[in-house]
Amino acid sequence: MKVKMLSRNPDNYVRDTKLDLQRVPRNYDPTLHPFEVPREYVRALNATKLERVFAKPFLASLDGHRDGVNCLAKHPKNLATVLSGACDGEVRIWNLTQRNCIRTIQAHEGFVRGICTRFCGTSFFTVGDDKTVKQWKMDGPGYGEEEEPLHTILGKTVYTGIDHHWKEAVFATCGQQVDIWDEQRTNPICSMTWGFDSISSVKFNPVETFLLGSCASDRNIVLYDMRQATPLKKVILDMRTNTICWNPMEAFIFTAANEDYNLYTFDMRALDTPVMVHMDHVSAVLDVDYSPTGKEFVSASFDKSIRIFPVDKSRSREVYHTKRMQHVICVKWTSDSKYIMCGSDEMNIRLWKANASEKLGVLTSREKAAKDYNQKLKEKFQHYPHIKRIARHRHLPKSIYSQIQEQRIMKEARRRKEVNRIKHSKPGSVPIVSEKKKHVVAVVK
Repeated sequence: MKVKMLSRNPDNYVRDTKLDLQRVPRNYDPTLHPFEVPREYVRALNATKLERVFAKPFLASLDGHRDGVNCLAKHPKNLATVLSGACDGEVRIWNLTQRNCIRTIQAHEGFVRGICTRFCGTSFFTVGDDKTVKQWKMDGPGYGEEEEPLHTILGKTVYTGIDHHWKEAVFATCGQQVDIWDEQRTNPICSMTWGFDSISSVKFNPVETFLLGSCASDRNIVLYDMRQATPLKKVILDMRTNTICWNPMEAFIFTAANEDYNLYTFDMRALDTPVMVHMDHVSAVLDVDYSPTGKEFVSASFDKSIRIFPVDKSRSREVYHTKRMQHVICVKWTSDSKYIMCGSDEMNIRLWKANASEKLGVLTSREKAAKDYNQKLKEKFQHYPHIKRIARHRHLPKSIYSQIQEQRIMKEARRRKEVNRIKHSKPGSVPIVSEKKKHVVAVVK
């Protein structure tokens, strides 16, 4: 049997007398510097501090609406064009580069409940409280022409949401049921329903374009197949879901914004357990939208803030708020993945940077190289306590901060109660339920 042993020569590291200098092992390779790690650590620390110094995410506020902004839509072909619908029935079209309103339409009586653009960008659809679906031209009327819709469909009930197919001349509305419409007809091609409650939002899948998802006020999220004209399956949660958004890169992943302050990312192949529970908001989450990369999403909440979550993390990486911003009702991530828009109660649309400390405009090659180097340094040292604390810290309004503390105490009390109950019960009689499974009531197929 061979035994491997470490053998070292004491002459290499033991001093002859106490007066000698300590012998330090050195690598004489000229490419390796003895202080490389400490130097890089200091650089990473400075880069992290500078990132927080230059984090100025707010860009502009688009004002002009005379009532709260209820819905937003992006132009599919033009980055600068954005559409917004307000609670007084007014629709405005904005130019983001000039930051002004280029067209105003009095579209409906009462709220504009939903707005969506056609996949080619030539027209857009609106639904309102007056039980109508209207199709409008994207370009304004000619000189001397009246502002009139291309088509108007009068329905039997109030429509609460609308979404257009990503490739065909088909759109879906929701209210008492989900209706699929052909653009050329005044009656729906098919109507799908499962349960009897009103449906608040409907969304087409951008990858598998024949799939739809909807959420209803009876706490259901229902998935439909347009080809079979039938519901596929539904998941029932603890509380009501306000809206859902499909991941543009992964066909089977969607995120639901819920009334219980959380967001749930589901894989539609296994609805019994969410892939991730995203917790940070302190009030109901009203809207959610994915980044075009599919790696992150932004959520709007009743707590007067918007948060950016990585898809695979349960905590947000960024929170945006201003003193004037009230309950945020709708949010959109622009198609170039650089900006975020949100519409809120106090009649404003705000434009934010998706990356708070990003420098706008053209970067020189040296700036680009420095930015990439700093990014790599921050990634390398991200788990060091000092750097982690600086990178993670965000200033929060007093109201949100105090609610977070309050919820932390409540959560801790619930956890303590659960532990005590398990401790004083017969082993195995009290099941241990994971955080992910707590909020799902049932899955029906």
